[in-house]
Amino acid sequence: MKVILRSTVDNLGRAGDVKDVKTGYARNFLLPRKLAEMATEAALKYWEKGKEKRASVVAGEVKAAKELAEKLAGVNLSFSVPASDEGKLFGSIGKGDLLKSLKAAGFDAPKNSINLDTAIKTTGEHEVSLKLAPEVTAKVKVTVTARE
Repeated sequence: MKVILRSTVDNLGRAGDVKDVKTGYARNFLLPRKLAEMATEAALKYWEKGKEKRASVVAGEVKAAKELAEKLAGVNLSFSVPASDEGKLFGSIGKGDLLKSLKAAGFDAPKNSINLDTAIKTTGEHEVSLKLAPEVTAKVKVTVTARE
């Protein structure tokens, strides 16, 4: 089934892209959430008119994401939290903690940009990646030390 994406969908495409997806995915996920619409001739003509404007907006977003990635390249976030003698934390450091620390350091990263499979639960140095745009990622070092 051919659909036109109304907004950016992870692992699928950006707004205005015409994609061929499975019927169930379109009917049960994309269309009810208004993430896409059916690719009729009228809809294709409508979306074709704004193609250049969308391309310039995407270029601006990618440029801003690349600038932020360059700034984040040398950032080292440090946390001092209670931990056992073996180096296991009493608690954990999650996405919310990392976002707060980034904001305190003066970086405004998008809420869903942090790629962290599981929370950090040990002391030491960890590397966390941030997906700022579909093609732009940045890595941030996180240092966790035991509080005495």
